[in-house]
Parts: sequence; structure tokens; C-alpha cells
Amino acid sequence: MHNIHGGVTAAIIDDVIGTMMFSLGEDSFYTTINNTIDYFSVAKAGDKITAETKIIKKGKQFVHAECEIWNPDHTRMIARGTSNLFKTSLQK
Repeated sequence: MHNIHGGVTAAIIDDVIGTMMFSLGEDSFYTTINNTIDYFSVAKAGDKITAETKIIKKGKQFVHAECEIWNPDHTRMIARGTSNLFKTSLQK
């Protein structure tokens, strides 16, 4: 169908949130315990997209994060995903 498959979009969201968590310099690794993805529009194969993440709430053990995927000029949101992550006992 020449569109980015929803599973690929979900994987991008999970990877980008994971990368954000890794970049924060925490002593421990976090693991995803759930993802919720809402799809709003399609991205065609070859389209450039932008993924933006932010932490909604960070506690001692859990983090609630969000990722939005947009077309390049931010006029159309492709998808929004939220994720809960759990702080593991694995140290970096």
C-alpha cells in the first residue's frame, strides 16, 4: 500500500522513547511495560517524519512518557504513543 505500517510506527515510538530514557544518564536501565498507540494519519513510504518525546511523569520506579510522530512541517500528526516504563535492577 506504500504506507508505513502501523507496527513500524509503533516500533519507532518504542525505540525513540527508549533512546530518550537512555540519554537521561540514569544509573539503571528501564524497560517498557506497555505501549498505547493512536494513529491519526498515514506516512507514505519515503516521507520524512519527526518523532518528539517527553516525560509526562517520573517517579522512583515508573516513568510515563509520550512520543508524537509528525510530518516535517508539523501540520499533520501521524501517531501519538504513550508508554509506561519500569526501572530495572540492571545497572549501566
